[in-house]
Parts: sequence; C-alpha cells; structure tokens
Amino acid sequence: MTRPTRLMLGVAAAAAVANAIAFAASADLAGGPDTGRLGASLRDATAQRDRVSAADKRRLDMREQAVRASEARLASQLKQQQEEAAAGTAKGAAGAQAPAVPYDNLARIYQRMKPNRAGPIFEKLDLDVQREVAARMREQATAQIMANMSPNGAVALSMAMAGRKVMPAPAATRPGAGRPVTPK
Repeated sequence: MTRPTRLMLGVAAAAAVANAIAFAASADLAGGPDTGRLGASLRDATAQRDRVSAADKRRLDMREQAVRASEARLASQLKQQQEEAAAGTAKGAAGAQAPAVPYDNLARIYQRMKPNRAGPIFEKLDLDVQREVAARMREQATAQIMANMSPNGAVALSMAMAGRKVMPAPAATRPGAGRPVTPK
C-alpha cells in the first residue's frame, strides 16, 4: 500500500475546510435565524403587504354586507309600495275618499260658531259636505247646529249621516202645499 504524501494530506484538509464553509453558507441561505438586513427587510415588506391585503379584504367584506343590506331594504320598500299601490287601487275602485283635512278644518270652525248662526249657513252647504263635516264634529255641537236648521234640512242631513238616500217629501204632505194661493 502506498502512503499518502504530505501534499495529498494538505489537499484533503483544504477540501474538508472548503466543504465545511460551503455547508455553513448553504444554511445561511436556507433562512437560518440571522439572514442579515436584506432578509429582514424582505420579511417586513411581506408582512406589511399581508396586513394591507387583510385590511382591504375586511373593507371589501363590509362593503359587500352593506350592499346586501341595502338591496334587502330597497326590496322590502318596493314590496311595501306595491302593496300600498294595490290597496290604493282597490280603494279607488271602491270609490275615492276625499282628503279629510278640509273637512276637519270646517268641523272645527262650525263647532266654534254659535249654533244659531251656524245652522242657516251649514244648511246651505252641499249635502255631502254637510255629512262629512258633521261626522267630524262633536255630537253635541252637531245637535245644536241641526236644531237651528230648517226641519227639511235637518232631516236631509240625518238621512245622509245614516247612509240612506234622501227622499223628497211628497207634495201633498208638504206644509202649505194643499192650500190655494190667493192673490192680494
């Protein structure tokens, strides 16, 4: 067997040292505990990008939830408006209701008037207006005003308030209808 020479032993030792250095360098590049300033900077940039991305995702999720809630609210409002329109159409087909505000105001005015002044004026109103206003007045005020109306006017209003058709009195039963007119 041949003996290794000093030169061969030196080369073998240099190779072993070179292998150890190469092994240590590959551990640093593989992400060891201390990779230097460049590695730390890259890790920080990646973490910052991940935080921004997560915040953007949360904002987008919140916007999506708000849009869904708005769509649901608008759909319910649309449905409600359609139901109201359908109900309004049904009311319109059954007979349009006149606004109540003017009648309420007239009821307050006639209630404040003295009954002996309000009766004759009230009697000259259209029968439908009389009925609507009288329905909004207190019963006592209506009774006092009707007491100051003519009997025919009070009867007509009473029948209208009862929801009955007002029938004109026959000519034979009217006071003074059977008497001849005498010239003077």
